[in-house]
Amino acid sequence: MKDEKALVIRSYRASDRAAVRQLCCQTGFLGEPIDPVYEDHELFADFLTTYYTDKEPESSFVLEINGEICGYLLGSRKPLRNQFYSFRQNLRLFVRALARYFGYNDRSRKFIRWMISHGWREVPAAPRRTPHFHINLQADARKMSTTRALMSAYLSYLYRCGEKRVYGQIVTFESRRGEKMFERYGFRVMNRGEITKYKAFYPESVYLSTVIKNLETAEPLTVDVRSRS
Repeated sequence: MKDEKALVIRSYRASDRAAVRQLCCQTGFLGEPIDPVYEDHELFADFLTTYYTDKEPESSFVLEINGEICGYLLGSRKPLRNQFYSFRQNLRLFVRALARYFGYNDRSRKFIRWMISHGWREVPAAPRRTPHFHINLQADARKMSTTRALMSAYLSYLYRCGEKRVYGQIVTFESRRGEKMFERYGFRVMNRGEITKYKAFYPESVYLSTVIKNLETAEPLTVDVRSRS
């Protein structure tokens, strides 16, 4: 286990981009590497991280332990800009994925087919004009204290910017009860939907939950870790 005394939360920097993309792929399958589900790390990281690292980097934070990036929170407080970018980006990524389709292995082709036929239908509804976030930590840094530290940095940032609400979409399953953890941080579960893309690889039901927090009636989280920008 890494030394928690060397834990630092700081604002995202352009030099963090490669490490964030790598961590995204290392944790993309229920906290484990995405490879058993989808082999194309480039497209997977593009889909999940590019807007945040390239278009709104000021709204993201990273967790360092002993100088190594072990977690991140990718956020956006410009939802309309994010949605417009995502629409155009998804079309580009779809074309690139189809061009590579017959070079993929069977599992990756199955993932692409699931994305086309089920992916868009299984994502639960979320507020359209509300800031949001994605949070990810590698296995040996995945603790309540590190999650709380990242959330504290982001919520404090939103609070200073005068934002009223924030939501996130988190993957939950029997051995990872993320909803309960976020309820302790003042979030409430808005809705959730079952995600079927993991059924061939994981025996339990997997859900994507939308959680939301009102920032007008609550102070940002406080946390006992050293933070710096």
